[in-house]
Amino acid sequence: MTATSTIRIASPAALADAVGQRATGAWFTVGQERIDAFADATEDHQWIHVDPQRAASGPFGTTIAHGFLTLSLLPRLASALVEVGDVAMAMNYGLDRVRFLTPVPAGSRVRATTELTGAQTVAQGVRLSSTVTVEIDGVDKPALVAQTLALYVPAV
Repeated sequence: MTATSTIRIASPAALADAVGQRATGAWFTVGQERIDAFADATEDHQWIHVDPQRAASGPFGTTIAHGFLTLSLLPRLASALVEVGDVAMAMNYGLDRVRFLTPVPAGSRVRATTELTGAQTVAQGVRLSSTVTVEIDGVDKPALVAQTLALYVPAV
């Protein structure tokens, strides 16, 4: 996936200097096939996700992606937005807060914008805090906002 903008940082030690920077990713379509596959993987077959006929007369007028499906797309949507050099590895450290704000209708295009909000040196390397916002093409309110954490371990 190619980001429309990328934050490039020379090393984990330089992450603190990058706090406040933002980057936006490319659009990605969330199709019904993906929603159905997620329903199968999670055994969440609620009709608002998997029954287009019933959902057409439901509250959203169509099927919608599971909130956790949208959240699970963060690696796909945001991984190209921050590039840190001189690392042995980078890993997901978790989430501090997630809010699902707007349903993602099947067939919608979504993209992520990330803002680096903090960098803390820890024993293993540098823990980066970011706020990731997932937008829906043509919709003012975002699908979700998540405060994410990543650990960057410097190369030896």
